[in-house]
Amino acid sequence: MKPNMQVEYAILIKGKTRLESLIERFNTRSQAKFYIEAQGGRFEDYAQEHDIFHRALDTLQAKLSKEIKYKIVDRDFVPSFLFSPKHIVIVIGQDGLVANTAKYARGIPIIAVNPDPERHDGVLLPFEVSNAIEGLQQVLANTYQAQTARFAEAKLNDGQKLLAFNDLFIGAASHTSARYKITFGEQLEEHSSSGVIVSTQAGATGWMSSIFNMAWGVSSLFGGKTIVQQPSINTDQLLFAVREPFASIRTQVGITAGLIRPSHQLTIESYMPSHGVIFSDGIEKDFLAFNSGAIATVGLAAEEAWLVRKKE
Repeated sequence: MKPNMQVEYAILIKGKTRLESLIERFNTRSQAKFYIEAQGGRFEDYAQEHDIFHRALDTLQAKLSKEIKYKIVDRDFVPSFLFSPKHIVIVIGQDGLVANTAKYARGIPIIAVNPDPERHDGVLLPFEVSNAIEGLQQVLANTYQAQTARFAEAKLNDGQKLLAFNDLFIGAASHTSARYKITFGEQLEEHSSSGVIVSTQAGATGWMSSIFNMAWGVSSLFGGKTIVQQPSINTDQLLFAVREPFASIRTQVGITAGLIRPSHQLTIESYMPSHGVIFSDGIEKDFLAFNSGAIATVGLAAEEAWLVRKKE
């Protein structure tokens, strides 16, 4: 069911370009240029990407100012921003920015704009700058079409929880093995691995697909022909995969992947005295501590994201 829209203003979410991040690191554009070229890179690629993005952003702002009041929020401040049902959210950037925004703006229509269609795949970016206002007008008139996406949820035994639009990572914060007990259905094992990835339908083409690509490549090298390169799951399912599970006297490798359904959840108990974490959608700064004694139950969340679709 669509939210009843009484919009006060729009929230325009943007991220930093690679060039802006480099300038933050090296203080000036010229020093950033020197660094890239000293490493054998093409600074022109960074500059061109930056210019295209800001032309798209400037054009979008000019169009928005004629339609609605808006505020700009940088990606870094999204986790602490207080979204309201009286907002419309407009995201301009890469697909990952949509995922990062959706879990904080849940239940609020999101208009996702691709600033550079020749550079970004845009799986989650149905709009371009040229037609983004059409999406805004449809939301204001409550005539928009939306794709709903269920979140994944990790809930700890102390009541804390974390949502994910694309995927959850459960493991160690550093490059060390994660130790935990995993329970799925009737199976129970102790694991030592590089962590567990849990993917939603929306995220199945992202991090999870890279795990399948790796498995397919290794299997193909030794004559295997049964690996599916791109996972496909339904909206009422989550897919989990254990990264690099290690078999030893104390640890097993029987549970390596599975489909989580509403009646079939995944439970993981941490055996890590420190540095255990759960984070979502690649945002490592926004995490739950997952150390010894913590038990995470992973399943589908009740919350949904609303992604405005372009009308054909």
